[in-house]
Amino acid sequence: MEKIMIVWIVLAIAFAVLEAVTANLVSIWFTIGAIGALAAYFLDASYTVQIVVFVVVSVIALLLTRPLVKKFSKPKIQPTNADMLLGKEAVVTEDINNTHATGAVKIKGTVWTARSSDDSEIPEGEIVIVKAIEGVKLIVERKPC
Repeated sequence: MEKIMIVWIVLAIAFAVLEAVTANLVSIWFTIGAIGALAAYFLDASYTVQIVVFVVVSVIALLLTRPLVKKFSKPKIQPTNADMLLGKEAVVTEDINNTHATGAVKIKGTVWTARSSDDSEIPEGEIVIVKAIEGVKLIVERKPC
């Protein structure tokens, strides 16, 4: 076996193993490119042509699979009923103090753990606006006057 053939085989295997080890699509295109270059080798193409085939096939594989990769790599955000709370008013039922990890608000009849968005202390009874949801905590800020 010629050295260049071994190089293409090793590259194809290395890129395939790298792809198998990672959770993301990072090298599958180069695996396909190396296989294309190996095919060019078997067709008695020059080293330069083999390299060009490797690059061109890798780029074409990337371009053809990019929409598929984007579709699967983009996290799907599933809206929940809790998202309806964003921007709504709530009443502080327990003093909010981020330093002491205390605070609760009542909104739509349900009591939630709450934290201040700007680390300010907010006393019980004050009206706040829900800015975000982090896990089971509402991130709130004082209602502007």
